[in-house]
Amino acid sequence: MKDSISLRRLDRGTLIACCLAVAVAQLCITVPAPINGSIQAAFGASGSQVAWVTSAFILPTAILELNFGVVGDLFGRKRLLVLGGFVLAFGELLNATAQNITMLWVGQALAGIGAAALFPSSLAVIAAATPDQKDRAKAVSTWALSISIASAAGPLSSGVLATIADFRWAFVPPVVLGLAVAVTCWLLVTDSKAPEGRTLDWPGQISIAVGLTALLWGIIEGGEQGWSSPAIVGALALATAALVAFIAAEKRAASPMFNLDLLRIPSFSAAAVVALAGMFGFVGTAYVVSIRLGAVMHLSALRAGLPLVILQLIPLLLAPVLSKMLTRVEPRWLLMGGLLPMAAGQFWIAALPITTTSLTAFLGPVLLLGVGFICVVSSLTSAAVNAVPIHMTGMASGATSLVREFGQGFGPAVISTIAMGAASSALVGNLSGKDAGIQQAAGPLAVVNVGSDSAKAAAQTALAHGMALGVIVCGCASLLGVLVTLLLVRKSTARSAVGAGEPAIQMTASV
Repeated sequence: MKDSISLRRLDRGTLIACCLAVAVAQLCITVPAPINGSIQAAFGASGSQVAWVTSAFILPTAILELNFGVVGDLFGRKRLLVLGGFVLAFGELLNATAQNITMLWVGQALAGIGAAALFPSSLAVIAAATPDQKDRAKAVSTWALSISIASAAGPLSSGVLATIADFRWAFVPPVVLGLAVAVTCWLLVTDSKAPEGRTLDWPGQISIAVGLTALLWGIIEGGEQGWSSPAIVGALALATAALVAFIAAEKRAASPMFNLDLLRIPSFSAAAVVALAGMFGFVGTAYVVSIRLGAVMHLSALRAGLPLVILQLIPLLLAPVLSKMLTRVEPRWLLMGGLLPMAAGQFWIAALPITTTSLTAFLGPVLLLGVGFICVVSSLTSAAVNAVPIHMTGMASGATSLVREFGQGFGPAVISTIAMGAASSALVGNLSGKDAGIQQAAGPLAVVNVGSDSAKAAAQTALAHGMALGVIVCGCASLLGVLVTLLLVRKSTARSAVGAGEPAIQMTASV
């Protein structure tokens, strides 16, 4: 399949525009983390409602990214970049003017749709304009560096703005940057597309979207509404039916978005499990840290966000070292070498008393998490694509990306359900009168913020128990990844060259 672009070197304007596009998409993922506490306080939101702020962005990004890659191939990647910038800016504008938690969810979902267009299109434009492998590796490295910088800038900018002004100001820079992406891409990007043999897999796209959305909704709401609630049972049943329909659709599709034969390859299946477990544990832990420092201990958004800034800076500093290690060390050893420190950092955080607010106390576990995380993300896609035939590497990378991003949305959802459920159970019989009503209506986070002094103390103790349990689950997920890697991921003798360039770098796209 020949891409419809002249085979000249990538021009500077196109590279700048694509790097700006992916940086803005990545920045928007990390903006809410330091301000979860402010969001909870402003809207009186429950733990599950705050978890949806993150999941509402990541879910459409995960679901739509694969097919948006096909849309760009069919109709032109430049158009998709411009449209993605405008949609992201509109979603962030809703966030910046949100008057309730529902409006914030809608804004996050729209921004996530825009990001889903920007991630694959920006990379595809660069790949199409760099037929030479060395030129492509250099360009994609710059693209990946933009992501790393944005990952650190997002929580820092939102923490500062939410500390000196209303938390909604944290969403103003993404509005401006989204518009800048649309204009810059329109003016500077050299367009490309590759429609030959590409078709949209509508049955697969619709069924996976319904299945993952229903599954996530059922998990997030199940802890509050009760697992036997008709709505929750119905949602989980719908998720099961939709995912079965997805499998059936992919078996019949002439051009499936996911070839099910990939699951028969042990190393690929293992990489998918590790992607889900690793991202689940990492983002779930970050969610707990932001909630305990912001919503429970009432630190400013800037102070609550500093551990997250450090967490994002570590991958930025270590990425050049890891890119060289990928050519010398098997991905399976890098995976285990990343998951073990992650687990250690997670268990360390679980052991910290809830009253711990010193950045110094968090520095050790955060360093372990950051170092472990960059090892995992640098080697995960390499392990996946090295295990499959050469003509399926694009699909393997895309499928791993979908699983990884769903794990990022899955983490806050499950950990919030576990932590708030355990905290609510611990409060049973310990509250009375108005405090009991607050707990029943809005959960333990509301009690720790607006309850009586004795109720606040009881809620803090209960939340300490629940959040520690949630982070322990994150640590166990990392250990599960270690076990799966040890048993199933094997060295590929046929694909040793794959993974030293673009796929490994692409792994950082949604960190």
